[in-house]
Amino acid sequence: MSDNGIFKDFIKQKNLRWTPQRNLILKTFLQTQEHFTAEQIHQIVLSHDSAIGIATVYRTMALLVEAGLAKEISQMGEKKMFESIYRKSHHDHLICTVCGRIVEFEHPLIEKYQREVCLAHDFLLNSHLMELRGICSSCR
Repeated sequence: MSDNGIFKDFIKQKNLRWTPQRNLILKTFLQTQEHFTAEQIHQIVLSHDSAIGIATVYRTMALLVEAGLAKEISQMGEKKMFESIYRKSHHDHLICTVCGRIVEFEHPLIEKYQREVCLAHDFLLNSHLMELRGICSSCR
């Protein structure tokens, strides 16, 4: 099933309506490969439908997170950042605290050590989120 179909089914299960605004926000979200704020998505959808308000974008992004298609990855100041997680492999983030740049990375030893720590503490891991914050080379 496509992300579009998953989200449509999720909306129906929540007894909500599938609207042209939600469809446009979803399409814009799916085309965005980077990390982004709701405000950035709002600016893009405004060029297609000037009647879509920022509150609609925020509500739709919250639904995408709840549906398991998006993840809130960081808060830079007051702004939430989002990324697509559907059919995307696990990764962690380096976040520049000056410019907000986000770099995705994976490292097998990090994953190995997390499993070892969980095993040592008889802990069943469901998920994890690693965000390393610092200053990127461009901002130093």
